[in-house]
Amino acid sequence: MRLSYSKAAAALLFAASCSSSLLASEKIVANEVTDDDHAYETVTQEDNKKEGIVIGDGWKITGDIRAGYVNYDYSNPPSHIDPSSGKIVPVNPDVNKGHADSHGVYLVPKLSLASPNYNGFSGKITVAGATDFGINDALYEQRTFVFDAVERKPFMILQEAYISYVTPDKAHTFLAGAKEIVTPMVDADDWYMQADSFQGAYYMNKSFKNMMFAGGYIYKMAGVWDSGANGTEWHTMSDASFVDGTYKEIAGDEGVWTGVLQYSDGVHNVQVWDYYMQDYYNTFFAQYDFNGKSDSFTYDLGAQIIDFQGVGGLKDYYANVLGGRAIDYSIYSARVNAKHDSGFDIALGASFYTDGDGTGDTLGAWGAYPYFANGMIFHFFEAGSLRNANSYKAQLGYDFGKQGIDGLWIGARYTYFDLDPEYSKSSLNGAGQDYQKNYGLRVSYNSPSGFYFTGTYEYVDLDQQPDIDALRLIGGYKF
Repeated sequence: MRLSYSKAAAALLFAASCSSSLLASEKIVANEVTDDDHAYETVTQEDNKKEGIVIGDGWKITGDIRAGYVNYDYSNPPSHIDPSSGKIVPVNPDVNKGHADSHGVYLVPKLSLASPNYNGFSGKITVAGATDFGINDALYEQRTFVFDAVERKPFMILQEAYISYVTPDKAHTFLAGAKEIVTPMVDADDWYMQADSFQGAYYMNKSFKNMMFAGGYIYKMAGVWDSGANGTEWHTMSDASFVDGTYKEIAGDEGVWTGVLQYSDGVHNVQVWDYYMQDYYNTFFAQYDFNGKSDSFTYDLGAQIIDFQGVGGLKDYYANVLGGRAIDYSIYSARVNAKHDSGFDIALGASFYTDGDGTGDTLGAWGAYPYFANGMIFHFFEAGSLRNANSYKAQLGYDFGKQGIDGLWIGARYTYFDLDPEYSKSSLNGAGQDYQKNYGLRVSYNSPSGFYFTGTYEYVDLDQQPDIDALRLIGGYKF
């Protein structure tokens, strides 16, 4: 086992009520935006809602013991492990981008110690890890997203270690340390077996009615699925990004400066974010939600824009070294989510990608999945490119709380990616791809007692490639 932590750990908690963040970690604004998307595998409960084990004078131990079986079938069995690089080599490197069939069983324990409030000051530390007890076949662990894909070893990490201060009137918050955080474009992302965590510092102001603004610096990240580096260890945000690897080797380490302004009155919710890296890229995010209610149902109408622009050294490198490439595109999205008193809910979404380069360098980086038209497991990783593409999502679900089974939800989702064959090319034969169709089913259960389970299956029909499907069975107990 390996213990990984940076002595310079400092983390940022930013949280806002946006479509992809509502079911994960802690939130800044109490007025939440309705979300019927059921995006996350499990609800990462807020600290103040966990009973835990009180060990004296307000100190509390909480935990999450998670186990899971994951199986990803890319119609491409693994062949061998390259002894020089340690990477798994599939039978056919041209099938589905060289993604090899992967499966495994894992245990992911997490244990936290939280302090009481001392005149506004409080703190918390969390140790997390992952192991398979030697059960899994290492040849089938290219894309299980629990261990590092090259090392494929159990690990432990000091995932959280932070101190915060909140003024007596709750108007001002300061935080520094390592923490799971939730923002639109930097997110704990509990889609998989273990959430992401970040190091940095922030200040938040809620002194004005219905208003919140905050700003801070995020320096490092840990997270196996969402990091462009070894996610079982802390790496700078620049190293964890998905930009060209050669540039990351010659550029300096950087973090992300970020700020948010949000207005929320329970009906209207507006949030504007900006994430800036001096020699990498800038991300602008804005979203508006209207929350309504009638006699028999509640609904949320949302609109969103995200813009990515290369800046500084990265912009020059892409233009001069990579032959005129650039990070320069936007995504425009809309959604309608509604929930009926009978227990049925519906989630409709559409996202439109402009004709600009850089989707492969930015989409999904740092745990960000706020896009309104995703699949349940698969998104944009399988298609050749989402440049100039459109995606559409339709989901129907049912809450069995109306039948006396609180916490049980079952739903089905269809996601259609309308690809541009000029840019989305098949790795198998080089032909243009016109579409990607995702069919997903999910059963989710979250008990107030702390037990939870999510079973998800998704099948992918991708143009010019063999079929893809995946099954994830993830459950555990929070205390």
